[in-house]
Parts: sequence; structure tokens; C-alpha cells
Amino acid sequence: MQSEIITKYFPNITEEQKTQFDLLGKIYPEWNEKINVISRKDIDELYIRHVLHSLAIAKVNEFLPRQKVLDVGTGGGFPGIPLAILFPETQFHLVDSIGKKITVVQSVAEELGLKNVKAEQKRVEKIKEKYHFIVSRAVTQMPRFMAWVKDKIEKHPLNNEQALANGILYLKGGDLTEELKNYPEAVECEITQFFDEDFFETKKVVYLPYF
Repeated sequence: MQSEIITKYFPNITEEQKTQFDLLGKIYPEWNEKINVISRKDIDELYIRHVLHSLAIAKVNEFLPRQKVLDVGTGGGFPGIPLAILFPETQFHLVDSIGKKITVVQSVAEELGLKNVKAEQKRVEKIKEKYHFIVSRAVTQMPRFMAWVKDKIEKHPLNNEQALANGILYLKGGDLTEELKNYPEAVECEITQFFDEDFFETKKVVYLPYF
């Protein structure tokens, strides 16, 4: 199974989690035949380009039980679904403005038996709740993203066990100097320090603490 790439980097996952990751390789191609949520060229590289890429966030921060995480512009469920598998006691709210994508996400979560996922067709600007962390995968430039989410981050940590202060964990690629010039507190984490695959050569996790 291609999901062996997950156990390579996350050797301590349970048998149930391994089964759930295995199922992704069956569920997504089936859905992609009906609704194109992943590009045709990427579906064969699902585990590296989507699942493992999403899990790079977990190498930067381990989410805690009872924390609330918002995934903005989740598309077909990335990074939210892989993270929800890895952190079953953390609550994930996956939103996207496109209804058919949310239909896929809801079905995937149900087939996997994920009780910690809520998927909703909603523009992030309309959300009233607050979250310990907000995750996303390159939905827009950081200044625009910050305008969307700045009032949706919980000020206070859940407890003193948190590795990182509440904030944003954003998957981006390339030279981000210009995009992040107004965010001196932003930390760029090269994904190549976690994963060996060539695909990650220019990919990063950007951490921006609550301010």
C-alpha cells in the first residue's frame, strides 16, 4: 500500500489509524471519478502530494485533545482529514465555499468513521467561532488570509502543555519573502527537514502566532 509512506514518518500510529490512511487510497479515486476534487495527475500521487504534505503540519505542532482547529478552503479535505486521523481527540472544522467539495469531505469523514470532523459549506468570513489553530493549504496570499481569519483565533492557550502558541499553520511553497514581509514573527519551516521526497523541495509550513 502507498500508505506505507505514512508509517515511514509516523511509525507510532495505531492499527486503526493505519487502516484509515489505507482507506484514503480507495475512497479518493472513487470520488474523483464523480467529482474532480484532486487533479488527475495528482490522484496517483495522493499519499505524497496530499496526505503526507498535510501531515507536515504535525511535524511542526502536535495538536492536543480538545483543541479546536479550523481548516480554511479545505477543498477535498486537505490538510484537515489527514490531521483528523492523526489527532482523533482534536476537533476539526473543515470549511469550503464550494458545496460539492464539502459533499466529498463529509462522505470521506463518514466512511473513515471520524467523529472529530465537522465539514461545512461556508465562507470563512461568516464563521463566528474561535479556534486554537487555523490551518490551510495555499488558498491565497498571507495578507488576504490574515484579513479573513484574524478575529477567529482564540487568544488563550488550552493549557500549559501547548508546544506552540495559538495561531496559523499554513502550507506554502517557494520564496515567501515578499508575502511575509509584514509578518516578522512568522516562522518558515522547510518540509525537507521532515520528509525526503523531492516533491517537498520548495515546500514549507509557515507558523504565524496569534498577535
